[in-house]
Amino acid sequence: MAIRILTDSAVDLPQSVIDELGITVMPLIVTIDNEQYEDGVTITPKAMLDGMREGNVYKTSQLSMEVLQTTFQSIAEANEEAIYIAFSSELSGTYASSRIMHDMVQDDFPSFTCSIIDSKCASLGFGLVVRQAALWAREGLPREEIITRTQSLARQMEHVFTVDDLQYLYRGGRVSKSSAIIGGLLNIKPVLHVEDGKLIPVDKVRGRKKSIQRLVELMEERANLEDKQQVIGIAHGDDAEAMEQLKSMITERFGMTNFLISSIGCAVGAHSGPGTLALFFPNKSYSA
Repeated sequence: MAIRILTDSAVDLPQSVIDELGITVMPLIVTIDNEQYEDGVTITPKAMLDGMREGNVYKTSQLSMEVLQTTFQSIAEANEEAIYIAFSSELSGTYASSRIMHDMVQDDFPSFTCSIIDSKCASLGFGLVVRQAALWAREGLPREEIITRTQSLARQMEHVFTVDDLQYLYRGGRVSKSSAIIGGLLNIKPVLHVEDGKLIPVDKVRGRKKSIQRLVELMEERANLEDKQQVIGIAHGDDAEAMEQLKSMITERFGMTNFLISSIGCAVGAHSGPGTLALFFPNKSYSA
């Protein structure tokens, strides 16, 4: 029996990939006006982003303990083996909660076998790691080899992204109110990346076009440009036009054509907002 790959909805993988590889995705929680929704189940990224454009403020929270318990118990009762790859512990409490629930379920089911990995990744960078782990599981690789390879890929996964409106980062506490106001007046677009699971500013540029160009420049600095067949991830916050611009620039400049495209999910999109554009690829240090 193949090892089952579990993850959470911050993974931002297209549903077609999830279905094809049999990945189990547990939903994070999205809250507005004291109403709770399950990310990707009872609320879609598009609906949330449209609401944000109208001024609605959404909050997100980790997986519910009930969902973790139900999922882990089902694995234990079926005598399956699993690997849970979690959203970065620097951005969510889900990893810590999963460790607690793992031990609780193991008390009742001593043979319960589920390894838990803190990906230190987010959005489709997280998704690329989970997708590859599921491919390795489908190939029948041993558990420890899947874990080792997954951890290596996660450590080397680059996340570079820009946002279209600083007000959403301000609401999430990522920038000050004055920075958001001044940035809006001057058309400043921040460029950020993920380092050890945390969001870190890289640069500030003026205008959308320059921010997209900056993503391409960072890819040129950090990626293994010799591997033309590697999968490049692009996720966007309901801005297909910007996504296509970025995709075309990468193809024209580097000759790469193997892309995985998705929408920014609720877990990240609630903080980055509509117009977020993110690029993901293994860095040049990674060796498969």
